[in-house]
Order: sequence, then C-alpha cells, then structure tokens
Amino acid sequence: MKRIAKPVFFIVLAIILAFTGVVLFGIHTQYGDITTTVIRGVGDIRWGIDIRGGVDVSFQAPEGIEPTDDQIDSAKSIIETRMVSKNITDYEIFTDYDSNKIIVRFPWQAEDDTFDPEEAVEEIGATAMLTFREGRDGDWDEDETYESLPIILSGADVKKASEVYNLKNGSTSEYEFAVQLELQDEAKQKFADATKKLKENKGYISTYMDDECISVASVSAHITDGVATISGSFTADEATKLANQINGGALPFKLETASFSVISPTLGTGARDAMALAGIIAFALIAVFMIVFYRLPGAVAIIALIGQVGGTLFAITGFFPFANSFTLTIPGIAGIILAVGMGVDANVITGERIKEEINAGKTIDGAVYTGYKRAFSAVFDGNITMIIVAIILMGAFGTPDSLASMILRPVFFMFGASTEGTIYSFGYTLMVGVILNFLFGVFAARLMTSSLIRFKCFRKPGLFGGKPAKDKKGGATV
Repeated sequence: MKRIAKPVFFIVLAIILAFTGVVLFGIHTQYGDITTTVIRGVGDIRWGIDIRGGVDVSFQAPEGIEPTDDQIDSAKSIIETRMVSKNITDYEIFTDYDSNKIIVRFPWQAEDDTFDPEEAVEEIGATAMLTFREGRDGDWDEDETYESLPIILSGADVKKASEVYNLKNGSTSEYEFAVQLELQDEAKQKFADATKKLKENKGYISTYMDDECISVASVSAHITDGVATISGSFTADEATKLANQINGGALPFKLETASFSVISPTLGTGARDAMALAGIIAFALIAVFMIVFYRLPGAVAIIALIGQVGGTLFAITGFFPFANSFTLTIPGIAGIILAVGMGVDANVITGERIKEEINAGKTIDGAVYTGYKRAFSAVFDGNITMIIVAIILMGAFGTPDSLASMILRPVFFMFGASTEGTIYSFGYTLMVGVILNFLFGVFAARLMTSSLIRFKCFRKPGLFGGKPAKDKKGGATV
C-alpha cells in the first residue's frame, strides 16, 4: 500500500471545515446599504412553495386550439418576461409539449400581505402585447411613458422570428448570433417607410413586450423586402430567447388556467424548522455512536459526513452568484437526512471490516488497506442502487425538459407528465448526497485514516475497536 504522508489528514480536514463553513454562512460584502453576495450560504437558499408559500399553476391553450411547440416556447418566454418585471426571480417554468401545458411555480415572501395570487396568475397568462416603436427606451419627457414612442409594427405584423448565425455587419470573416424577422405582406411597406426615415436620421427601433423594453436596435439599412435582422452581441441563448419573445407577441390565443393552487406560507416553515432540528439532533447522536463503537475510524467518519452535508448544501445554494440555485422543499430536507444515513452505513461497514482484519491478526497498515478494499464493493452496491432510485424519482416526477426525464422518456412517455417539485427535490438531494458519500465517505475518509496511522500514537488496535494484541492468542502485534 502506498504510504500517505502525515500532513494529508490536516490538509483534508482544513479543506472540509473551511468549505463547509463558507457554504453555511456564505460570503457577503457590505458597501453602505448595498449588500453584495460573493458566495451564497444557507441563508440564501430558495425555499420551495411548501415551505415559503406561493402559487402552483398550469396554463394551456383554449379548447380547439393545437399550438405548435414554437408557440408553447414563445408563451413560456412571455411568462418569464412578466415574472422578472414583477421582481419574481425565483420562479420555475416548465413545458409539457405532449399535453400543451406550461407549468409555473413561484413562491413569495412570507411577510407579503398584499399579494393577490389570482390577479397575478391572470396577468401572467394574458396574451402579451408586442410592439415595435420608433426611438429608444427612455426617449420621452418626464411626464410621459413608453407609449409616447410612435408604434411602427405590432406583434401581429411579424410572421416569424428566428435565431440566425450570420456574418457581422461589414465583416467578411466574423460571425455573430442575431434574430431575423419575417414580416407579413401587409406590414412590409410600413416597415420600409419607417426604416428609410430612421436610417437617414440615425434612429432606433425599440421592441416592447407590454411595457417592458426587451430590445433596442439602431437602424443601418433601408429594408424593403420585409426581412430584418436584429444584432447586438447576442449569445445563442439570448438570440433564441428574444426570438421566442417576439414570436410570443403574435400568439393567436390567450392562455387558460388548467389548474391552480395556493399554498399558505405558514404551512411549511414549522415543518422545515422541525426537520432541521431533527437532523441536527440525529447527527449529534450519530457522532457519539460512531466514536464510541469505532473510535478513530468513527471520528474520521464524522469529519467525512460534515463534508458530505456541506457538499449537498453547495449543490442546493448554487454557491456562486452566477450559478443556478435549487429550490429546497421539505422532502428535499428528508433526502439530505437519508443520504447522511447512507453515509453512516458506508462508514459502519468500513469500520467493521477494519476491526475484523485487526482481530484476525493483521497489522494496522494491512487492516486499514484491506478493510477499505473489502468494504468498497458493499458500499458501492448500496449507493449505486440508491442513485438509480433517485434518478427514477427525478425522471418520473421531474419536468419534461430535465435530464432525468429525457433519459427515462422511453419508459414514462405513455403516462404523460406528472411534474411534482417536492418529490423531484427529494430525488435530487438524495442523489447528490449519495454521490458525495463516495467522495467523502470513501475516498476522503480513506486518505485521512491512512494519514493518521503514520503517527505512532494512533497505531493501537484499541483505537480501531479491535482487541489489544495481548488478548489475541497467536495474533500479530504492531
């Protein structure tokens, strides 16, 4: 067995404790009244509607209308725009093309007593009003609004908007993502007249979704064929999103509410706090149990479990502000606790194997090496089974466009969508926790244990739960 250096234990311990501490508390900077989040902590977790309260609603097209997938995507883009305009940034929006539904979930602050969920749903599902206006956003007097900008075209004048990858204007080698518009025949002349005037005056055309400006473009050409291109250093996703928004403004139908439910914010906070307290108490009891029965490997196991919990919180919070966070529900908390149980099970198996090897007469080095090697297959089998279960839960109850759902679509396609965020949250936290059990409970624990046995004071059978050498007839000593 390759010897692990003595400092490795302290390096791994420091990394786990520092990482977990940062995940728990986050890093924030304060400048006057402005707080900037550098790294998200537990306080920045997005709580699900079963904890925080909110709205769960499904939209669909009216009876008799069969929307295309592009129209559904456009409607989804409209809803996203309206969410942001209402300062609702922690929403979830999913599409189900098979049943032509759009599923929307969004929580609200528990202290918000003025929120009217039915009014919000009605506004979100209303047909969007798309307009192309002459001028730039903000080009109006103090007592005016965006409506003072003259309308050039409406959403109904657009036949189709699509993402394209064209040569940059004036370049022969550089390409860029842009949005191409194809206009209805009756709108071509209006647009030609407007672009001729705006080109001469170096003017702009602004695109508005309701009262929200979603694009501003300078006019550099007189367009007479009804095909225009909006460019502006777009990424592929940004170009696609803008195209969907423009297409959505021309939807020929109003979204109807297929299902609607409101969850009170008072229902979940007590259960959340109770489960968190139960988890802390359980962890403390586990720590005592592991140290009493498995001594040194038990203490190492507790450090590994701390790392596992920290890693799970890392995956939930999003950690970095530019990364997406995950909505945590009450079943999601249960998934974390169950994954910790799997981590304990892995360390118990390993501790028992090491104890058996020591009692069989092996040296400390040989017992640790063989114990981890023999335990791995049992730990792997148990954990991989749990990962498969978690993926099935995420595929069966996740959103139609999630990775797990797409993988399992050949199995579940006949049942239709049955999106249930609380069960999906359980599967997600369980899967993440079990995967991290391999990283911390197997590999990190093995590194720390192999490092500690380099110290003479830890090379005692009793510290591994084994019988002292003098109590074993014919047993080898270390």
